[in-house]
Amino acid sequence: MDKRTVDVIIPTYRPDERFERLIGRLKRQTVRPAGILVVNTEKSLWKVSTALQAEFARGRADCGTALILTHISREEFDHGGTRSRAAALSKADVLLFMTQDAVPEHDRLIERLLDSLDDGAPGSRAAAYARQLPDRNCGVLERFARGFNYGSESFEKSAADLPRLGIKTYFCSNVCAAYVRAVYEKLGGFEKHTIFNEDMIFAAHVIQNGYRIAYAADARVIHSHDYSGAQQFHRNFDLAVSQADHPEIFEGIPSEGEGMRLVKETAGYLLKSGRLWLLPKLFWQSGCKYAGYWLGKRYRRLPGRLVRACSMDKNFWENKLF
Repeated sequence: MDKRTVDVIIPTYRPDERFERLIGRLKRQTVRPAGILVVNTEKSLWKVSTALQAEFARGRADCGTALILTHISREEFDHGGTRSRAAALSKADVLLFMTQDAVPEHDRLIERLLDSLDDGAPGSRAAAYARQLPDRNCGVLERFARGFNYGSESFEKSAADLPRLGIKTYFCSNVCAAYVRAVYEKLGGFEKHTIFNEDMIFAAHVIQNGYRIAYAADARVIHSHDYSGAQQFHRNFDLAVSQADHPEIFEGIPSEGEGMRLVKETAGYLLKSGRLWLLPKLFWQSGCKYAGYWLGKRYRRLPGRLVRACSMDKNFWENKLF
């Protein structure tokens, strides 16, 4: 049995029943976390069951896992900074970051992620991310996208894969991703102020410093979203802003090609399966994604009011000069 300790870090905002299921399944893992550190945005919106309230109030779950709850304001939230704040409280060997809507599919999630990590030595596997499965109520397009982005085979990535994989070499999702804490601290952790994509930015540092990233297909969480076209636009705008702000990482590594491949393969699947009525929705959503991404990459040329209108994270732009 792996003797390394693991802390789970979860930012929350309006936690719902999926968060309750997440906590319940974390408590039943074969490798139980030493602690679960929750950073909640807006104390007035922290509304969980009475039983879970009581566990957080006493600071310990019924399985013995420590529970630490911190409340912040909406203005304080930042994708990188909030996670860094929680990570600074941890002394565990491994940091496991999750989102409030990622529910472990089985009781060996942490065990499988630990199996995919090394000890932090140079050239070793310093990060590992889980496979994301669609929820049972997930729509056809999102279900196909989950399978496209999260296959059934595990693999590792290093700097040697950049010519072959391009930007996907840097992919690592904090929906459910584990990091060797010693390497996380050595590389400076997540960006303290970023609109989005803190996981991919840090993953690039991991790769560029000679470490490897593992995709653990047998570590599975249930996580999917049926975003509207408008939501896809806003999300991809913020994604592109994060890339535009870090040319040292993303410049010269095109990412549009992977998006086009997803569109083509999805369209082929819809044709073969006889779901032709979904093609207009596919093309609409794909157009929204591309438009958001195209504008986000050029956000510095846009007026501030338009930038805020395009962005999903309005608070990020407060007091930002253009």
